[in-house]
Amino acid sequence: MGKIYPSLSEEHKSAIDQAKGELRAFITEKQCAPLVLRLAFHSAATFDVNTKTGGPFGTMKLKSEQNHGPNVGLDTAVELLEPIKQKFPLVSYGDFYMMAGIVAVESTGGPQITFNPGRTVCAFQYRLNQTGWTVN
Repeated sequence: MGKIYPSLSEEHKSAIDQAKGELRAFITEKQCAPLVLRLAFHSAATFDVNTKTGGPFGTMKLKSEQNHGPNVGLDTAVELLEPIKQKFPLVSYGDFYMMAGIVAVESTGGPQITFNPGRTVCAFQYRLNQTGWTVN
């Protein structure tokens, strides 16, 4: 049995399609695909396969997360993308950052990647340290 994704309203689906289009135009125009892909990676890299915790739930929007050592410089990506995100309140930050990463890959000639929306914003942050993941 595969992963089950939440059902979305037609309005939510439309917002995702519109946001993806705006992201594609913006990333292409600003030539910021590497930075946006790094944002998506650092957001997703907190997933722990053993505990099924962490992952891309939008915590990169938090200054405390942006200031964490490996994430330094990602505040620029967050600031660049924020005006687009604000146009689409139905799209969670987790979905938005992952979708931006997918668009970054596709806009640089990479493969088409299936996007499965439905992430919510996580109430806490996960950090990678020398002994593993910790909850903050």
